[in-house]
Amino acid sequence: MLLSLEEVKDYLRIDGDEEDALITFLIGTAQEICEDILRYPITELEKEPFIVKQAMFYCIANMYEKREGTHYYLKNESGGIKETIGLMKVLLNAYRKESW
Repeated sequence: MLLSLEEVKDYLRIDGDEEDALITFLIGTAQEICEDILRYPITELEKEPFIVKQAMFYCIANMYEKREGTHYYLKNESGGIKETIGLMKVLLNAYRKESW
């Protein structure tokens, strides 16, 4: 994986290990979302650009903070997954392939 559990916990400012399984799951999910946007596996990158890591951190933080996903929140608040993916597309655009 591009990001380690410890890097993400530092980013999220989490000290304990109670949510390690959830955070590990979110890391994998964020990586898959990045790969879908990029249209290729992250492992194909020669060097890991900071902007790709930042896109993953942003995605993970958003999913972690809004993990409850209540109906009210999804309908009435901004910053949901749709907006997150939109920003990730902007961040990753320079590395995106035309197609798979």
